[in-house]
Amino acid sequence: MTDSVKIMPKSDLHRTQGPRVVALAYDGLCTFEFGIAYEVFGLSRPEMGEGWYRFSVAGIEPGPLRAAGGLTVAVDQGLELLEEADLIIAPGWRAIDAPVPEPLTSALRAAHERGARVMSLCSGVAVLAASGLLAGRRATTHWRYVASIAERYPDIALDADVLYMDEGSILTAAGSAAGIDLCLHVVRGDFGPDAANSVARRLVVPPHREGGQAQFIATPVPEEREGIRLGPLIEWMRERLSEDQPISLLADKAGMSMRTFQRRFEAATGDSVGEWLLKERLRHARDLLEKELAVSLDDIALASGFGTLATMRHHFRRRLGTSPSTYRKSFGN
Repeated sequence: MTDSVKIMPKSDLHRTQGPRVVALAYDGLCTFEFGIAYEVFGLSRPEMGEGWYRFSVAGIEPGPLRAAGGLTVAVDQGLELLEEADLIIAPGWRAIDAPVPEPLTSALRAAHERGARVMSLCSGVAVLAASGLLAGRRATTHWRYVASIAERYPDIALDADVLYMDEGSILTAAGSAAGIDLCLHVVRGDFGPDAANSVARRLVVPPHREGGQAQFIATPVPEEREGIRLGPLIEWMRERLSEDQPISLLADKAGMSMRTFQRRFEAATGDSVGEWLLKERLRHARDLLEKELAVSLDDIALASGFGTLATMRHHFRRRLGTSPSTYRKSFGN
């Protein structure tokens, strides 16, 4: 026995005037990824005002449509919605190697040429790849789908480590939950950090996660006594990011040899001392760029421990794919 779900157009629920978001529905619908798209872009958020997103669902084939979890979905509208869309979301795909219907790929190409953004969540990358929209571009997907996509579409520059990839009008997310990260990223770009933070609080998730898929590789759980021993030192390091922190000094404060300290610090945090400090300095610099608009970039570089703006700019480019000034323009509150 299956449950039937009626998907109503957003206009039937509440009226807004913002960007039109269209999520694709299909037989074999990935309900989790679809739910992410609806939760972020389709849920009523009167506190955001009339400029918030308008959400609709386009069925790519006649219904009723089966969905994961034993649901049956009925959708009133079809691919004609893509002609009015500002953002189109492919919420996963029924199988990474399942063929993508030509009417869908044609409609996606036409919408993109018209100026719509196109976004995939997890295995939805197969839809964008089949449409030719990822040719010559960078993209990501769940790590277990990378080999399959790379074999069939060698002209796509796949990055298996990041949580999402923003190529401007083409956006791709990694594993299923990374779709939340990408959707919040879109909200942040469209409406600013306060809006993204508000949505994240409703979802009870962080507004931004560090790192990529590699962070989910299993690492040994540190012994409790090491956490107790290193915890105060780690807080001490966080409070002094602007200062030099040579390993010899840190090992001495921890009461360990340098070799033992490095080994135990990495076991406790998952990173080497240098990598951990770099991530913390980037986090602190981003926080200052978002909130301290009157502080100069040079002073932020000093306060974050980079020393010079050139060094901070280098690490922003290498790790975040942007510059400090561009980041401030995008996310400065």
